[in-house]
Amino acid sequence: MSKIKVAVLGFGHLGKWHCQKVTAHSEIVDFVAIVEKFPAGQAAAKAAHPTVRVVSDVSEVINEIDAAIVVTPTSTHFELVTYLLNHNKHVFCEKPLCSNDAEASQLRGLAASKDVVIQVGHSERFHKAWESLRESLQSLPTPYSVRITRVAPFKGRATDVDVVQDLAIHDLDLLLYLFKQRPTSISARGLKIRTSKWDHAIIDLSLEDNCQAVVTVGRNATREVRELEVVSKSGTMTVDLFANKILNAGPGTFGDGSFVQEAAYPKRDHLLIEHDHFYRSIRDQVPAVVTYRDGFNAVHLVDCALKSLDLMAPVAVKFLE
Repeated sequence: MSKIKVAVLGFGHLGKWHCQKVTAHSEIVDFVAIVEKFPAGQAAAKAAHPTVRVVSDVSEVINEIDAAIVVTPTSTHFELVTYLLNHNKHVFCEKPLCSNDAEASQLRGLAASKDVVIQVGHSERFHKAWESLRESLQSLPTPYSVRITRVAPFKGRATDVDVVQDLAIHDLDLLLYLFKQRPTSISARGLKIRTSKWDHAIIDLSLEDNCQAVVTVGRNATREVRELEVVSKSGTMTVDLFANKILNAGPGTFGDGSFVQEAAYPKRDHLLIEHDHFYRSIRDQVPAVVTYRDGFNAVHLVDCALKSLDLMAPVAVKFLE
């Protein structure tokens, strides 16, 4: 099979990492172009990848590629993904696939009509921990409660969007991926601290079977925390996604007499794994590891959370699948 001809759209903070992963797959990928509209970014791209063509608009290379990696600001995703699909290109789009339900509604029919791979970059799904935990989380006795926290000191990036679109989308997607019970309503509250957008948000979700979840995200914290905790009749489990540890407190004691058991799991390159899946899906003509339907569902939860923040009232969740 001939190599997959790929362009990366965007050479910002995350785009640089995606370019490295494309390069790492040189045995199956032909790195055709980097699309970057800003002169400083173009210069950086040329310096980092001197053998790769650098252009300012994807239209310059659309007839030379099979697939594109979209790593541009969120506000551009809808337009770029639509353009790529209309030209029958495979798409790996960083989260979110689009900005809101209105855009998702327009993209849905187009995506369903195309015989191409559409993969969404929900990288938090690829923690090694979920390989051993997802099955047990799917079968938890109800009711249970979930708490997910993702906060960090201000980094000055992604200020074109709020923390719900930038951060909470990771954890809203994890709720859909890890747990059987689906959200039915959302009530959110938040603060605008450093920017004109939501810099801190607390999202309360009612789930099926009287289960509940709270997602807290912020970009003005004093330290970095990425943590998932679930409490049920089976006990309490905490996954520290920053330290790569799993802690369990069961209803009784463990074999050594302790009440809390701790285990570490190895870090791995989530982005490299996502690229592996994308190219394999194209080559083997199989569905994406994270599909456009997954992407739309995550966007819907974000949209509901933002509506709740603006209305200061609960919003019903109504998935369209």
